[in-house]
Amino acid sequence: MVQKFDFQELELKGAYLIKPFFADDNRGGFVKDYNIDTFKANGIDHELKEVFYTISKRGVIRATHFQLVKQQAKLVRCVSGHVYDVIVDLRPDSPTFGQWRGFDLTGENMNCLLVPQYFGHGYLVIEDSVVSYKCGEVFYGEGDSGIMYNDPDIGIKWPFELIGGEENLIISEKDKKLMSFSDYKKIINRR
Repeated sequence: MVQKFDFQELELKGAYLIKPFFADDNRGGFVKDYNIDTFKANGIDHELKEVFYTISKRGVIRATHFQLVKQQAKLVRCVSGHVYDVIVDLRPDSPTFGQWRGFDLTGENMNCLLVPQYFGHGYLVIEDSVVSYKCGEVFYGEGDSGIMYNDPDIGIKWPFELIGGEENLIISEKDKKLMSFSDYKKIINRR
């Protein structure tokens, strides 16, 4: 049996929306969302170094996170529930620098998002959710950073109406203190 994946490269080069292999029968279903050989055959070099899951309640926002050093490429999939997942191109030499794209990832649609290195990543939890991260680099706490979810220069259009309004947002203390896109540009210009 051929285990077919569907890879769609996005306008933000290097990022992909991926439909994983899925088979079902009278017992239930089987999902394969990663295979190193299949990814390489499709021009994607993504070797795993770390896998983890987040469990989040409706209304949680996980802001636009990235690592300043040891950048993590991530294969992200909502295993159950529904998140509005956002990626931001943070590569200063990219023609799409500072641009964002959003995607509905659900347990039902099984879509995966390949988030390249040097991209910000975050999501708004529309329904209680479990999200899988398959990372190409280990988490490096000293380099952990991010940009505020509501940064006006990036201008992400979050679907807050799906959680009953922005007043229902659940945000960590850490995420309340993230930098602006303007601050990020100053940091990378010093390098």
